[in-house]
Amino acid sequence: MSQPRASQPRHRKSLWFRWRFHLSGLLLILPMVAMPFYFDDLAMSRGEKGLGERDLGQHQVGPWQIQLAEWDTNPPWRDGVASYMKTFSLSLCESCIPEVKAAYMRIGKPRNLRTAGAISFGTPYRQFISMPITESATADADIWLTLEGWDGSVHQISMPLADASPSAATFIQRRNH
Repeated sequence: MSQPRASQPRHRKSLWFRWRFHLSGLLLILPMVAMPFYFDDLAMSRGEKGLGERDLGQHQVGPWQIQLAEWDTNPPWRDGVASYMKTFSLSLCESCIPEVKAAYMRIGKPRNLRTAGAISFGTPYRQFISMPITESATADADIWLTLEGWDGSVHQISMPLADASPSAATFIQRRNH
């Protein structure tokens, strides 16, 4: 019959035995370091810090007043095979909400309403537009914002890309050279 063996005592000088409590404490502290960044992003997403990181001010688009902002000041991000994208946010004035049907944005002047660009989504108080940055875009191009009313009216404004998003203009300039 086999005799039960006494288990060998663990070597007390092993790395895990000496540092296990320190590593556990580190695992508790690391999330606390990331919390300010998390709450900052959360406040931005809730709208407590405005429409975006970079406010572009009030703009008159035909009879309607809008507030426009660049969502983040980072360079455009790659969205799979689609292309690079840049996100803007806008807010309609209180009296404009029942009159505006849709908002579109693109780089370069649209030929007609069918080519008006990326459509906005979200509530009237905070709409987002993820605009594609095409291969043919140049750094000195204009961004065109098109608002379509329920009555069929179409109103547009344009602004230089460098004023609307300096990071996107720099990105395009580097990409084209």
